Amino acid sequence: MPTIHFRSADRQLTLAGKTAIKSFLVNLFKKEKRPLSSLTYIFCSDAYLLQMNRDFLQHDYYTDIITFGLSAPNEPVEAEVYISIDRVKDNAKNLEIAFSEEICRVIFHGALHLCGYKDKKKSEIAGMRSKEDQYLRLYQKQSKNA
Repeated sequence: MPTIHFRSADRQLTLAGKTAIKSFLVNLFKKEKRPLSSLTYIFCSDAYLLQMNRDFLQHDYYTDIITFGLSAPNEPVEAEVYISIDRVKDNAKNLEIAFSEEICRVIFHGALHLCGYKDKKKSEIAGMRSKEDQYLRLYQKQSKNA
């Protein structure tokens, strides 16, 4: 049985429906035909994630998410996903959507990276957004029916 954990680095997050999100993530990996072993989401600040971006990726800019796949090729997914709560809050405000919607989108975004989706080229970005939207709609529909 896959394990999914939500942890805090230097930012606490009260995430409603954690159990439902974990269950949904397990199903997302099944739908994408990607075996999952363990997945840990770590919530942090802009400063924390900026330093990680500099240290590990040699990028000197803010980001909302960094995903680290830790498993060997062709092995079930083991990963850590770091999410800046500060960035997600700003993005939600700028997009005029609820924080709860944006945090789910970013959580699913990290999972989709681990399923092989990329977002560097314009065509990849469009595909990633489409998958995010698909899974966000599905999650929202399931949440309403629960």
